[in-house]
Amino acid sequence: MKRALHRRLSAPSHTAIAAVSFALSLAAPLLAQAETTLYVANVGGSNEQVYRQKIIPAFEKAHNVKIVYVAGNSSDTLAKLQAQKGHQQINVAVMDDGPMYQAMQLNLCAKLDDAPVMQDVYPLARLGPTAIGVGMVATGIGYNEEAFKKAGLPPPDSWKSLTDSRIKGKLGVPPITNTYGLHTLVMLARLSGGGEKNIDPGFAAMTKQVAPNVLSWAPTPGEMDGHMQSGDVILAPYGSGRAVALQNTGFPLKFIYPKEGAVALQVAACVVAENAQPQLSQQFVQYLLSPEVQTVQAQGIGLGPVNKTVKLTPEIAARVPYGPDQISKLTSMDWATINQHRTEWTERWNRSVER
Repeated sequence: MKRALHRRLSAPSHTAIAAVSFALSLAAPLLAQAETTLYVANVGGSNEQVYRQKIIPAFEKAHNVKIVYVAGNSSDTLAKLQAQKGHQQINVAVMDDGPMYQAMQLNLCAKLDDAPVMQDVYPLARLGPTAIGVGMVATGIGYNEEAFKKAGLPPPDSWKSLTDSRIKGKLGVPPITNTYGLHTLVMLARLSGGGEKNIDPGFAAMTKQVAPNVLSWAPTPGEMDGHMQSGDVILAPYGSGRAVALQNTGFPLKFIYPKEGAVALQVAACVVAENAQPQLSQQFVQYLLSPEVQTVQAQGIGLGPVNKTVKLTPEIAARVPYGPDQISKLTSMDWATINQHRTEWTERWNRSVER
């Protein structure tokens, strides 16, 4: 009788313990997840797919962390960082170099830790103490190789090719609201003795020498591709990544690095200042610079590696800025000056160039 009573008394006790243990086993991962979630802001589309499938999982496993991918274009991410200042929800931000320089100027990025992988990065990718390039494309010139041969024109090798009267009515130039168009304006200014701090020569060249040749000021890369494919445009400023996409269709587009320099359009990363996971954020940025991730980015989204130890197959290497020789042909922009004047330049462009 005593043993039966003991069993009746002890049974609920074991059940309660089991229930508590089960509850704790459920709660523990939830608590751990709440403590180790990393919010990474980056662009959507194919970029997001590659990150979710091939980049994020290995970091999550190695660091026992859950990464939430916050998709949005660079200007969206910059706006979020400004709105959340002092109460940041994003831990790591990945943006194009123009908006990234704005984030740096607004003190939205924390100083990057030194790490061995930083020594393997090209100097061009070091945007400053608080941001670093994690991949790059080049803005150069794309032209229809077959159309040039048919017309007996020599292959272009300079930004001055845009001013050649022999391509009148066959030139496409993106507007200044497009990064390729902005890069073109600055390069034309530099060729005439100006630059970001003296843009007048660029506007003079654009209005007097380039505009008379222009058939289309196509604002999007897709529209420019369409003009190229129809044969209406045979030469235009192009990004190396866009060129590859068009070449993949079998179109005879040739991409060149002008002798005065193609422009590096960098995708950059920063650890967001005063965020809840500073150490993990630093580790994630360093991870993006690793040869493994750099190779995946080159293969999947056409970003040239900034890590000089990366070895690409000849097929992939032909599609992206790669190696000391090509990287040495890239020039960077003074984004601090550009961002200061961009609104004013855009208004001037609308008044004087696209009339």
